Amino acid sequence: MAGATKTRIGWLDLPPHVRAAVEEILGDRLVEAVSQSGGYSPGTADRVRTAAGRRAFVKAVSPAQNDRSPGMHRAEARIAAALPPYAPAPRLLGSHDDGDWVALVFTDVEGRHPATPWVAGELDAVLTALATMATALTPTPVTAVPTAAEQLAYDFAGWRRIAEDRPADLDPWARAHLAELVAAAEWGVAALAGDTLCHLDVRADNLLIGPDRAVTVVDWPWACRGPAWLDTVLLLVNVRLHGGHDTEALLHRLPVTADVDPAAVTGVLAGLAGFFLDGARQPPPVGIPTVRAFQRAQGDAVLPWVARRLG
Repeated sequence: MAGATKTRIGWLDLPPHVRAAVEEILGDRLVEAVSQSGGYSPGTADRVRTAAGRRAFVKAVSPAQNDRSPGMHRAEARIAAALPPYAPAPRLLGSHDDGDWVALVFTDVEGRHPATPWVAGELDAVLTALATMATALTPTPVTAVPTAAEQLAYDFAGWRRIAEDRPADLDPWARAHLAELVAAAEWGVAALAGDTLCHLDVRADNLLIGPDRAVTVVDWPWACRGPAWLDTVLLLVNVRLHGGHDTEALLHRLPVTADVDPAAVTGVLAGLAGFFLDGARQPPPVGIPTVRAFQRAQGDAVLPWVARRLG
């Protein structure tokens, strides 16, 4: 994905004891490791092959790359271990955590990220897969996760932080409608009730489309309990970012979103726009220099959609 991290370490950058732990999980020595592009983690992301030909996917990170990334890997390890077999996600084969380095070993999924700008056929396949996933994961089969409101309450307060410290380059429409944006985002948090296991970070680089067009959703550290339509709305934000499709028309056409309270969807979109634009003006996290530009691009893409919906 354009703008993804350029500071990612590779398999050979891992300490010997971490590489040994991964090989112990796989029961064989590794003879090949191919780093994967996309995403924003500065840690490893390697498709690997053992001497006997077994394939897997390995990701590993320590606080030296980014102080928050090990915690995300630990959260993903807990969630991935609890996902049921019918979830469209890679299976966790094992993990290593020595208090510094955290490594996760997953089944290797044959596939590629969807093309961006989104191609109609791939978009339809992903939207269908998300609707099926929402049905399958309701009620949530993983109970030890936060609610969507708990995950997003701070993020959705972005407009309030912007209102208290207005950036010079704030969009003129947003500047004139800050009170309305704050109120909409607060309603967005209130609208996040539900009992579906949501991925909460659905975008092109967290999806794989296989040769049989099966869709796999990867990277689950932010999973939470929320409304069945949330992941679809998040996917449409990514579609909006890359252009080429009428996201408003899709909202009305898709069964999972067609009957949702419009104010709830507007509130979530407003909350996301505030999160992106507030985050974009912060210093870049250690090891992830491009994420602020990505947040700004998302905010700039979603804000006109919010303005249109608010009238």
